[in-house]
Amino acid sequence: MKKLLLGVALSALMSSSAFAAKIGVSMALFDDNFLTVLRNGMIAQAKGMDGVELQVEDAQNDVAKQLDQIKNFAASGVDAIIVNPVDTSATQAMSDAAAAAKIPLVYVNREPVNVDKLPDNQAFVASNEAESGTLETKEACRLLKEAGKKEANVYVIMGELSNQAAVQRTKDIDEVIATPDCSFIKIIDKQTSNWKRDEAQNLMTNWLSSGKAFDGVIANNDESAIGAIQAMKAANIDMKSVVVGGVDATQDALAAMQAGDLDVSVFQDAAGQGAGALDAALKLAKGEKVEHKVYIPFQLVTPANIDKFLKKN
Repeated sequence: MKKLLLGVALSALMSSSAFAAKIGVSMALFDDNFLTVLRNGMIAQAKGMDGVELQVEDAQNDVAKQLDQIKNFAASGVDAIIVNPVDTSATQAMSDAAAAAKIPLVYVNREPVNVDKLPDNQAFVASNEAESGTLETKEACRLLKEAGKKEANVYVIMGELSNQAAVQRTKDIDEVIATPDCSFIKIIDKQTSNWKRDEAQNLMTNWLSSGKAFDGVIANNDESAIGAIQAMKAANIDMKSVVVGGVDATQDALAAMQAGDLDVSVFQDAAGQGAGALDAALKLAKGEKVEHKVYIPFQLVTPANIDKFLKKN
């Protein structure tokens, strides 16, 4: 079953604050803007709660290291574990390790491959990725139409190919472009930047060197969109002549939007996901029932409504 978590995470956490618990948290990577917001939000929530202690570890994008962290958490007797998985296709072993130790586990932000087979004391808290790339691409399509494009060529920058979010967001792009309203858009190339700004900048520089005409860049995340923007500006591309989209609505992305460089982003509530994951972990630690899938909605961000999001991620 799926459950939408709108504004209840904070109140739920307040009701859980009297419960003392030690929670082990394994983050895929500390050096990631969005995940940093998520991690810091979770830490801030825990600090405001009596008796709740977080032990937060950096898996440094290493699957084996992350599995070792989970096993170490279990061995140290934590009350629950929160995991932001490095590789969403490698989560079965993590679930098995937690289940063997009879310790509740909550996946956050990245959907585990075994999400539909999670034990009763495990859950997944994130946003529904079927919305993210869809919102982004529909808005990019609208903007290209508004610019009078009858045919439009775009580049697609993907996230880590081992990550379910990247796979789903790219699928969203393909599905929107396959609709009659947006079928005038053609993808001339798609490659991964592994969610990273510098890799996206290098990728865009290579595409620019090919000399192919293009009308837009649709990226799986804001960091990649910003990298592409940096490459285009270095090549003296007029940013008004291209449509650029991303996902996450990070502060850097919003600054790029205010500067007129980024045209669309999609707000992914990092703090909400962190709060939801912590709430789920505490409930499971107390033996309470939690939905296997808890979704925090995505929201489209454009220059017209950017003011609503400036103080969020």
